[in-house]
Amino acid sequence: MSEREELMALRQRCTRSIGGHPPATAAAMLAAIPADTVMDNYGQGGVVADLEAEICRLLGKPAAAFHPSGVMGQQSVLRVHADARNRRTVIFHPMCHLDQHEEQAYQRLHGLVGRPAGQRDRLITMDDLSAVAEPPAALLLELPQRDIGGQQPEWDDLVAQVDWAHERGAAAHLDGARLWESSAGYGRSPAEISAVFDTVYVSFYKGIGALAGCCVAGPADVIEQVREWRKRMGGTLYGLWPNAASALTLLPERLPKFPRYLDHARATAAQLSGIPGITVIPDPPQVPMMHLLLRVPKEDYVKAARCLAEEQGIWASPFCAPTPDPAVQRLELSVGDATLEFTPAEIAGIFARLLGR
Repeated sequence: MSEREELMALRQRCTRSIGGHPPATAAAMLAAIPADTVMDNYGQGGVVADLEAEICRLLGKPAAAFHPSGVMGQQSVLRVHADARNRRTVIFHPMCHLDQHEEQAYQRLHGLVGRPAGQRDRLITMDDLSAVAEPPAALLLELPQRDIGGQQPEWDDLVAQVDWAHERGAAAHLDGARLWESSAGYGRSPAEISAVFDTVYVSFYKGIGALAGCCVAGPADVIEQVREWRKRMGGTLYGLWPNAASALTLLPERLPKFPRYLDHARATAAQLSGIPGITVIPDPPQVPMMHLLLRVPKEDYVKAARCLAEEQGIWASPFCAPTPDPAVQRLELSVGDATLEFTPAEIAGIFARLLGR
């Protein structure tokens, strides 16, 4: 068993978690699926169609297509945008998920050309976009930008960036893996945010905490082509109903809570900022997530997180990322139902212990 597998097994034995939603078992996840769920057939009909209709309602888009993964969904829709414009270039942030975590599949499978704009440690600006001379097929914007702590641009800046893309004949696509968090941060509904973009991708297993899966929403003609690419890429499994039913069940339960998650994130950040050796990014959080720079050697932090899990049954993720300074680790903290079980002061106390303070 690898170290990661060992740690994940330890997580399943924990009863509480300071991040995200409570640890879930396979039995609990499956038990939450309604007994009267109507199964789909290769992605057609049943609860899959019901979920797609609900996403159309939530996002204000005429059509939506369920996918088993966001990797597949976003590649599909970007391919459609590129083919429609006979262009191959997609502009995105240097830390874009497509470029960082998908083995350049957009290039290897679809012949698209990625064009990063801006710098890794800050949001894209209009100056960054204005420096791009080649005509793009699409501008992809992620809200919020996960890899820099969940930051997102001012609303007027966001609209101006989308207008820039449209003025150049490009599509504007939203990587809304955490659109639900973004909605709380902007104080605007998912439909208001989605209306700015031509197409939108939303995830169900992250902030919602459902089984894996996502939807891509947009104009009917675009989504029909997306469905064809989904089939070509192997996404029309014989039955997608467990994943779709999980999402449809948890959406109405969790969506109303995101403003509360945001309030809790900001109160927690205020407590954490007072601990020597912790830097909150951004401070205050803009959405119900943040990154923490922890001044502690990785080995010491992992050992402390493991002890906390073994002795108290509390999961504080040991999966931190390195920084240019070996003595500083970067940790992502997302706020969900599990986080709400702790007061901000309790969370600060846990991190003080993890850092040996």
